[in-house]
Parts: sequence; C-alpha cells; structure tokens
Amino acid sequence: MIKIDEKKRQEAVDSYKLVGTLPEKSYDNITQIASFICGTPIALITMLDYNRNFLKSHYGVPFNESPREISFCTHAIQTHDPIFIIPDAREDERFKNNPLVTGDTKAIFYAGVPLVDKGGHALGTLCVFDHEPRELDENQISTLIALAHQVVNLFELRRQNIENKALQENLLKKNSLLKEFAGVVSHDMKMPLANIITTTDILKAKYKELLDEKGLDYLNYLKSSSFSLSEYISGILQHYESDNLTIDQRESFDIHDLLEEIEDVLNHDYKTVINLPEANHVISCNRLALHQIFINLLGNSIKYNDKEEPVITVTFDENEEFYLFEIIDNGIGIPKDKINKIFDLFSIVASKDKNGNRGNGIGLSTVKKLVANLGGSISVTSEEGKGSTFKFTARKSDIPTLISGPEVDTSDLQK
Repeated sequence: MIKIDEKKRQEAVDSYKLVGTLPEKSYDNITQIASFICGTPIALITMLDYNRNFLKSHYGVPFNESPREISFCTHAIQTHDPIFIIPDAREDERFKNNPLVTGDTKAIFYAGVPLVDKGGHALGTLCVFDHEPRELDENQISTLIALAHQVVNLFELRRQNIENKALQENLLKKNSLLKEFAGVVSHDMKMPLANIITTTDILKAKYKELLDEKGLDYLNYLKSSSFSLSEYISGILQHYESDNLTIDQRESFDIHDLLEEIEDVLNHDYKTVINLPEANHVISCNRLALHQIFINLLGNSIKYNDKEEPVITVTFDENEEFYLFEIIDNGIGIPKDKINKIFDLFSIVASKDKNGNRGNGIGLSTVKKLVANLGGSISVTSEEGKGSTFKFTARKSDIPTLISGPEVDTSDLQK
C-alpha cells in the first residue's frame, strides 16, 4: 500500500542517499532494458526530491533532473495502481500545457511504475516516454513492473550497505576504545603485581624463620599466582597491540638469525632439540610480527611436550606469492574435540603445561591475528599423544588482497 505522507516519504528518500549521485551501470542496464521492452525512446529511474525530480538513470535524454512541479512522476507516485499510464498527454488536462509536452522533449506518452519501499513509501518511478501516443500490452506492463521491483531491490541493497558501514564504523570505534581501555588497565595492573612479587620475596627472605611450611607455601602460591596474572596481562597487551604489526612494515633479515635468537630465549636448558631449516634464507617481512609468531608456536611446542627427548623441526619454503613455514613437534598433541577452537581467544587446549602452569588461551589467537596481518593463513594437524604440525604463510608482496581470514584446516587430521 503506497503511503503519501510527504514528510515521511521524503525521509525515506533521504535514507537511501541516492539523490545527486553519479550514474551507475546497474541502474542504467534496467532503463535500457525498459526502453527496449516497451519500444520507447526514453526510460528513466527517478527519485522525487524536495523540489526536483532527480534522474538516477536517464536513457534517451541528456539531463539528470527536472523541476518537480512539472514532473509526470509526481502524479504517478500518488496512484494506488501498479502502473500510471498517460496514452496521450496532449489530451489530458493535467499535462497538455506541461513544458515537457509542449517543449523539445515532446513527452506525449508516459507510463510510470511507482518505486515503493518496504515501508510503503513511493520514492520515485521507473518510467518510459514516447514522442507519440501509444499503449502497452500486458507483457510490457508486467515486465516494467518486474523491473521496477528490481530497482527497489537495488535501493534496499544500498541502504543495507549504508547501515552496515555505519555499524562497522561504530564497532571499530568501540573496539578502539576497548583496546585503549585494555591497554591502560593492563599497564596499570602490572606495577602492583610486580610489587606483590617483590614483596613476597622480601617476606620469604626476612621472615623465613618465623613462618612454618604452610606459611611458606602461601607465599609461594601468592608469587606463582602473581606471575600467572602478569603473563595473562602481557598476553592481552600483545594480543591488542598485534593489530599494529602489518604486512607493509617490512625489513630484510636472516631466517636463521631470527630462529637462533628465539631458540636462545626459549630453550635455555637445551633439553629440546630444535631442527632449523637446512638452507639459510634472507626474506623481506615484518620481523617483529614473525618473531612473535615463532615465540608463541615454538614456546607451546616446548611447554606442551611430555617426551624424554622433545624434538621440534622448523621448515621453510617459498613460492611466487608466499613464504611458507612449518613447525612440527612430538608433543602431547591436540584433542580432536578442541582442534577447531584452538585459535579462538581464551580457548585452552591443555589444563597445564609440563611445568604445571595453566595457559591463558591468548597466544594462538594472537598468532592468528599476526598471520592475517601478514596476508597469510594458518592451519594445524595433530594427533593426540604424538605431536602437532602448524603451517602458516606470509605474503611476499605488499599488494592488497582479499583475505577472508585464516581458518583452521582439519581436513588432513591424522587418524
């Protein structure tokens, strides 16, 4: 049902933000088809604005707007019929003195289908003109009405895109505020935690003789809990700061140098055998992002390994588009019911690592973000009790690409 409340109708027109926009092929295609189907030299998609009739598509005329007071479409949007037809405007009292009829345009025949949105407001028309009197047959009328529905669908799609963009901008703003909040809170919490840890050590050193075994256990638990919370906060900061490490921040560096540096940090007791790529390679990539990725993945391979002889193998390859990395370990593996969630924030696979510490579920989520920022993807295969293999890529070029986001690939999960 068409509503003719002009104020609300105009608000509906404004909501599509189409008036005054440039021509678009999707609309021009429709007017060309309408002209062909109806056999008329002119076909238009119009939107009735405050004081003008804006032509979103104009096939057969050189102008893209006209005064609203002389517009045929002003009458068409007020009809309750599916289509408004004027066979010969020269014989119609409403139009016979209209400049569009008497002037160069010679708009003698008119047929317009109101473009009605889902709120029931007529925004404008899909219309055709001819320079001589004529009629449309049933097929032409039904086709013109069908085309008008497609125009409305295009309108609705545009408004949905506008709403989605506004929602996205709002979410980005809120996410930015959340990151800022998390950063401030995390930073402010680290100093008190450091004080707690230091105070605990002082209490143990100064009052050890006055405390029984249970009292010392309480202090050890307090220190252990403070360390865990400090690591958790550091993980949160690293997770949010990972957005700042992107593909375009490149430098050339030696893969072996990077991995040996990480090995010295992680494998300080040298109980784990870490096999590096046989050949050395110099690559151009975001070194800090790659450093964090390997710190997390190699760190997990060391911590979650119950073998007498832990072994980790790192491989490297490349193709025209990507650097290809692989980390293979003989650790505890990942349960089948958890492998699809390991890259989710706060998802925890194992209850404790080999040192009895509980993970916080932040590291692998951060890895996923970093890999995506490098234009790559990451996947994992694993067999519980035997080990896991993580594969990830980093794009070699800064050329933008459509990235749908890294996905966990379990198609070749070992049985």
